[in-house]
Amino acid sequence: MVKVSRKRWVKFAVVLALYLLFLLWLRSWLGLIVVPFIFDAYITKKIPWDWWKRSKNKTVRSIMGWVDAIVFATVAIYFVNLYFFQNYVIPSSSLEKSLLVGDYLFVSKISYGARVPQTPLHFPFTQHTLPILNCKSYLDWPKWDYKRVKGTGTVQLNDIVVFNFPAGDSVAAKAQAEGLYQLAYPIGKQLARPVDMTKLDAGQQRQVFDFYYRSGLKYIKEHPEDFGEIISRPVDRRENYVKRCVGLPGQTLEIKDRIVYLDGQPNKEPDNVEYRYEVCFKHVRPELWSELFMPNAMMSVYTLCPGKTMKDIESYLGLPEDLIDECGLSADDLAGNLSEDGAICMPLTAQAKALLEARKDIVESVSYVPGGDAGGLYPLNKLTGWTIDNYGPVWIPKKGETIELNLDNLPLYERPITHYENNTLAVKNGKIYINGQETTRYTFKMDYYWMMGDNRHNSADSRFWGFVPEDHIVGKPVFVWLSLDQDRGWFDGKIRWNRLFRNVSSIK
Repeated sequence: MVKVSRKRWVKFAVVLALYLLFLLWLRSWLGLIVVPFIFDAYITKKIPWDWWKRSKNKTVRSIMGWVDAIVFATVAIYFVNLYFFQNYVIPSSSLEKSLLVGDYLFVSKISYGARVPQTPLHFPFTQHTLPILNCKSYLDWPKWDYKRVKGTGTVQLNDIVVFNFPAGDSVAAKAQAEGLYQLAYPIGKQLARPVDMTKLDAGQQRQVFDFYYRSGLKYIKEHPEDFGEIISRPVDRRENYVKRCVGLPGQTLEIKDRIVYLDGQPNKEPDNVEYRYEVCFKHVRPELWSELFMPNAMMSVYTLCPGKTMKDIESYLGLPEDLIDECGLSADDLAGNLSEDGAICMPLTAQAKALLEARKDIVESVSYVPGGDAGGLYPLNKLTGWTIDNYGPVWIPKKGETIELNLDNLPLYERPITHYENNTLAVKNGKIYINGQETTRYTFKMDYYWMMGDNRHNSADSRFWGFVPEDHIVGKPVFVWLSLDQDRGWFDGKIRWNRLFRNVSSIK
């Protein structure tokens, strides 16, 4: 029997202790099957883990040395990414000017407690699709139930949170930015004959909306050339979103004249909250219009022609560069809704609005543009009359709380009951059946949150797809570790140095 040195026993004891603490944290003893392999790696050494080190072939030793290092680094980073920290890049302007497009975030999963993977067999560092191969990066089986390990805290009001897209449970492959139900309702409504919904009661409205959904879904399935195949995804494989939590479980949220109220009290607005304004400029050069802008595919807004930059827009509007920088405007802000006469609908913070209003030599007027229904607000299967600026009231579900159900409020809570908590629901003869039993009450199994972007008129958020369940919460952004401006080149200010290592928790 080979004598084992004290040093190897100490290493084994330390590694084993750390591994057992990790399993205790996860509350998963299935991992004990790994213990014999740890024992062998440090003590018995029956398995030739480092066989390549004894090879006489120098090339084999060199190649396997690199393979060993890469495998070890990949496994280590994978587990860190899975349970501790994750990188996330801001893809859209919904949180501007608090967080900008091109901000790379260091996201802490231990802040709210990491989730044990629901799809444990998946390719590392991919969300749902393998690059190049363009196929699923995970296996549907085995599938584990939702479980979250203990974190250092819980989601707090006004936290910026990374979470999985709730409406992403089913998507059309060629329109993945929208959930399937968001996509189907307007299509079905467009295909159907007009109906005066105001003359119908709640039950009749439900029948019409159900018809819209079925018609839209049928159309999507019959036109794969336009929409692609329908894809269903488990919770942890849905797209990652980042928004601000403006409503907690058990609170009643209402938006009145663009201000968010919780239980009747106004919630603090983010310091850099943006709303849409129409800005009319005085010194416009209309002869440059056709050179700079072209209609997009939808023919509803204009975009910059290839090769044109912010400098060209400044010339068109007669805007000095210092004002652009002071207001924090981007090419997207200026070009998105720019008309030939120089009137622009664009998001502005209170500071940017004040700066523009003060420049009487350049700016004709700055007018607030109220938010409408933006093509359909949550719930899509209920006639509410709500708008982006005036929404609710809505009670946010809380774990263990029971709500009285009726045909009027059922559309608000139907998705949590069916899609998020996996119940069957049916309405027959005006009566509600859950899992085959007639009922007028439902007790929620999870906490839910209300998420909104700081760019309030340009954010797809809970006003459009509803509540965010607790099992969709990914983590909390800690700081910006890199920030790249998509409108600039590498030698023209592409790296936003002033944003590097900015603490996200300080963004209020």
